Amino acid sequence: MATTDLEIRMTIKTLAAKGLPRRAIARQLDLSEGTVRYHLARQAAGALDGRAHQPRHALVAADAIAHWMAHHDRSNLAALHAWLAAEHGYTGSLRSVQRFVADRYPPPPRRARRRVETPPGAQAQVDWAQFPRMVVAGQAVTLHAFHPVLSHSRFGAVVWMPAQDSLCWLAAHNAAFERVGGIPAVLRVDNTKTAVVRGAGAWGQLNDSYRRYATTVRFHVDACAPYSPEHKGKVERAVRTHRGVDLARQAWDSVDQLQAATDDALRDSARRRRCPATGSSVFDAWQAERPALAPLPILPAPFDHVATRRVGRDGLVAFEGRQYSVPFAYLDRPVEVRGAAGCVQVLADQQIIAQHPRHTDCRVLLDPAHYEGPSTATVQAPTPLGRMGRRLQELAAMPVQHRPLDLYAALAEVAR
Repeated sequence: MATTDLEIRMTIKTLAAKGLPRRAIARQLDLSEGTVRYHLARQAAGALDGRAHQPRHALVAADAIAHWMAHHDRSNLAALHAWLAAEHGYTGSLRSVQRFVADRYPPPPRRARRRVETPPGAQAQVDWAQFPRMVVAGQAVTLHAFHPVLSHSRFGAVVWMPAQDSLCWLAAHNAAFERVGGIPAVLRVDNTKTAVVRGAGAWGQLNDSYRRYATTVRFHVDACAPYSPEHKGKVERAVRTHRGVDLARQAWDSVDQLQAATDDALRDSARRRRCPATGSSVFDAWQAERPALAPLPILPAPFDHVATRRVGRDGLVAFEGRQYSVPFAYLDRPVEVRGAAGCVQVLADQQIIAQHPRHTDCRVLLDPAHYEGPSTATVQAPTPLGRMGRRLQELAAMPVQHRPLDLYAALAEVAR
């Protein structure tokens, strides 16, 4: 039987006033007909619930409660209940204290909410949304949508990912920054474990890989306070809006096809929506905001293997059985080498200084530009290439069928 609380009693009264039979009311509310008849009779007689006139259980501690309320904030009634139990032997429940205070004391003042418009390029907000049972390549799969939204222009993107693990988290950031066209100064995130490994909000401890990623890309991570979705309301609104898009209800040949269609749909939506901060379209506001975003660096790829190596005298670092060149200025310095999907990235001072293909057949991978440039205060530049070296580079850059005979003759002349 359903609980006959005040809402049920008012519903019975309303349905009876509309002429609905008692049997139909009972069937609709999943009550017995006798229960409906009983409440209608009490309402007709003007009977009152006797429990409303019973003294509050917390009345025995009224003086102690008055002393507490005079010296403490009313918002923390749990602390009041704990104090009554420890200092005065109170045996009642927290709910009894809450009812007593609500009857005897005025409600606490309501705090006004400050509305702030974020300056261009200052902040973006990000969040995840899950889309189960999406049809991709004929299979029902669960996809996760990463939502970044620029707080000033309200321009955003959606990046589809197969999971919400650390590698997908970082890969989604890379794709998001490419779509918004730069790096905001601050990224406001939720307290997901890929961002905050322990604690929450301003006192949370950032995930090590995410902290290193943010330092490399150069943005500040601002974790929201727990249970405060209003602190990133712009992206929360975007998540609610995009949950109803038709793209999630269609069948797709691949995730790439879905991503391309999503990018086009969001660009069209940005041209139609109006930016509250500027009055122009979201797309035009985004174009005006882009110069305030930091330019895109070489974005660090999500990696599954990392090692610290010292740069050799020939400007090479060893990693996974191969040697990779780095700029000669880092001679004899320790660098961080990351093995990512399809590439090897070398970092120094939290900046990417070299990038090479990963898992190639070559055992030595060189970038000639790493050996060019002026000397530094601690490292002298390598000896410049001679005529033979330059000619050999020209020859290697040409397809075999296009190499002229006079180039071979010039090489032979140089070699004499």
